[in-house]
Amino acid sequence: MTNLEDALLAVDAGADAVGFVFYEKSPRCVKVETAREIVGKLPESVEKIGVFAGLSMESVVDTSLYAGFDAVQVYPMTRTPQADITFGVSDTIGLKIYLALPIAAFLGEGNRNVVTFSQEGSPGAFDTLFLDSGNSHHPGGTGRTFDWHQGSCAVKELSLHRKVVIAGGLTPENVNQALEVLTPFGVDVVSGVEASPGKKDPEKVRAFVHAVRAADRKAG
Repeated sequence: MTNLEDALLAVDAGADAVGFVFYEKSPRCVKVETAREIVGKLPESVEKIGVFAGLSMESVVDTSLYAGFDAVQVYPMTRTPQADITFGVSDTIGLKIYLALPIAAFLGEGNRNVVTFSQEGSPGAFDTLFLDSGNSHHPGGTGRTFDWHQGSCAVKELSLHRKVVIAGGLTPENVNQALEVLTPFGVDVVSGVEASPGKKDPEKVRAFVHAVRAADRKAG
């Protein structure tokens, strides 16, 4: 989210959470003062998440507490992401921790990471894993899908002990298929519901949430 209008649109459409990007190379990057102002005008029932890449956890926590976030979504910028996730829940003063990684980290040679991240309580103190089509140089917001069928086994195994959220190239038209193939805990959308980078398209936002809720009812 980059503005209050879009945030309220998402809330009205039925989104469970809204995110605020703090990554200088992103066209959706916001100032902490802007995020704080928007957060203060949103209902408590909607989770507010700070999205960070390449920053120290101290900076992440300080920014998040000032802005009033409920959770942090962290993109490690190294090839050994588990080395970065060594902080404990007490260190974050109650903030939930969401770890975001490219699906490539769990495919091919990275398959060993599936075992590591599937172990209950390890690594780190996070319980939700965001998977997308990014890489160490472009951590997220690529606007591209990954091969859902190729990644389905990894997602299912990771889901045994983690909540898995799927991102990357999702749209109102394809999210139903992603849910059918991967059966994740949740889905995360950005470019697929935008009119332009950083500005949401109301019709696309409502259509996306409607598609997800319809899939939930069908699965239930």
